[in-house]
Order: sequence, then structure tokens, then C-alpha cells
Amino acid sequence: MQARLPNLVLLMSLLLTACGVAVPADKSDYVGEWNADGMSLLITQDGSVVYHRMKKGAKTSIDAPLKGFKGDDFEVGLGPMVTTFKVSSPPHKVGDQWMMTVDGVELTRR
Repeated sequence: MQARLPNLVLLMSLLLTACGVAVPADKSDYVGEWNADGMSLLITQDGSVVYHRMKKGAKTSIDAPLKGFKGDDFEVGLGPMVTTFKVSSPPHKVGDQWMMTVDGVELTRR
């Protein structure tokens, strides 16, 4: 039984570090479904992130929790595997549309 205790502690710590965070109130404009030709990004209030991108015939997908924000950028991942999304233009209104530029792609929120 004692040999299992360190394994249990390790498993619990990995599970806790894998958990994401909710989108903070000051970043609530990020929440929603964002789209551009070849790219979609869904950010939910509870911190779930689903990303799909098709570029030069290669598809990239991420379905992971939000780890947090660093300025306008945000990090997504599980445990030590983290992807940073570079936001050069945070969510803002243009007329009646919400726009945001992530990793060089201008997205529109549905």
C-alpha cells in the first residue's frame, strides 16, 4: 500500500496542473466562437479552448484548457505541454462585428 501512495500523489498533482482556469472578467471579450478562412477558435467562459487551423495542406487542432493570459496573449495546454496564442489585436468592435487577430489571422466572432 505504501508504494502506491507516491504514485497517487504524483497522479493527483498531474491532474491538478492539467486543469485550466476560467476566463477572467477583464478578458471576457475573448469568449465566443471566432472564425476566419481556414481557422476556427472557440473559447468558453469556463476556460475550454478548441482550435482548428488548415495551413498549406496541414491541419493543426488543439482541444485543451486555458492556462492563463500573459497580456493579450493566452496559453492553452495540459500539464507541461502548452501552446501560446499570440494576439496582436485583442477583441474589439468594428461596426457591429467583433474582431481579433491571433497568430497573424484576423478572426470574426459569430
